[in-house]
Amino acid sequence: MNALKNRVQLIGNLGNTPEVITLESGKKLAKFAIATNETYKNSQGEKVTDTQWHNVVAWNKTAEIIEKYLEKGKEVMIEGKLTSRSFEDKEGNKRYVTEVVCNELLMLGNK
Repeated sequence: MNALKNRVQLIGNLGNTPEVITLESGKKLAKFAIATNETYKNSQGEKVTDTQWHNVVAWNKTAEIIEKYLEKGKEVMIEGKLTSRSFEDKEGNKRYVTEVVCNELLMLGNK
């Protein structure tokens, strides 16, 4: 049951080409956002699509695969854990970020 405590699975499309950074240690970090869509009918019977954006980060081998194969618009399934962190911006304001740390990636759609 421990494996289910902080687990996120998403299927969506990349909103941009992933940004891949090689750190001084040699580790790779990939950052990107995916959009998930939910469609429903409102009270007037009109079809409404709700799009949610999710920030995703991936490390090492997963980041290398992302760098090589993914680009804006590609459909993917990711699995990982939800994390939150804070930092201070250039003006000294505290900012908060919630992101999915991807540990599994499945490329969907056309090759």
